[in-house]
Amino acid sequence: MASEFSDKGSVTGAVMVVGGGIAGIQASLDLAEAGYKVYLVENKSAIGGHMAQLDKTFPTNDCAMCIVSPKLVDCGRHRNIELLMDSDVIGMRGQAGAFTVKVRTRPRYIDLDKCTGCGDCADVCPVIIPGRFDEGLAVQQAAYKLYPQAVPNAYAIEKRGISPCRDACPAHQRAQGYIALIREGRYEDALRVIKEDNPFPGICGRICNHRCEDACNRGKLDDPINIHALKRFVTDKVYAQPRVVPEPAERRYEERVAIIGAGPCGLTTAQ
Repeated sequence: MASEFSDKGSVTGAVMVVGGGIAGIQASLDLAEAGYKVYLVENKSAIGGHMAQLDKTFPTNDCAMCIVSPKLVDCGRHRNIELLMDSDVIGMRGQAGAFTVKVRTRPRYIDLDKCTGCGDCADVCPVIIPGRFDEGLAVQQAAYKLYPQAVPNAYAIEKRGISPCRDACPAHQRAQGYIALIREGRYEDALRVIKEDNPFPGICGRICNHRCEDACNRGKLDDPINIHALKRFVTDKVYAQPRVVPEPAERRYEERVAIIGAGPCGLTTAQ
């Protein structure tokens, strides 16, 4: 998901801080106390950075977590600070005092508003992966909280590798991605994910031989997820709504490319 923060040309009262380490946290707190709206962007699921990974700090040999944890709490509770977790800055334009920043946020797969941090999901998660917080020296479940004192105090799910349904699909569609968006009612975003790999979602939702369903692990328990029907459903639902003309894509390269043939391969390549 990509978001834009802009002020339409006038000087804004908002500040974006990139990086949720100890420096970014302190900068955010100082700016928030001065009355600014602060967007704190961090590419992990919790703030704290390398400071939270340390045991002791030089030269006083103080406990690193004892130093940083009060700031974590203050940052997480401050009403002028909005945390953007699992996010990266992918573009910026404008001038001093009036920037427009584009931020891409990766899915967390757990609702921050509903998660209580109880850890039940990690207890039943069957997938073991190298721990990110311990730099791969230990292991963790795919459903995890970065560290015990993490802010936000919520779990996330890390998805790695290629799912069986995607591996079986000739177009390598990210079925698990758009199905999760359909479940949340984000139908336009789901169609956007589909069309990143497949320019013919309406057709494939009807005539595809759905190899993805043959490979679906759910079929080992009862019945596989009805993936091709969900693709057809979301395509028909979005196309039934009034069409909004998209803005022209920004041209990043001067070179031009010619594609010979307007079949499925040619249209996919052009898109």
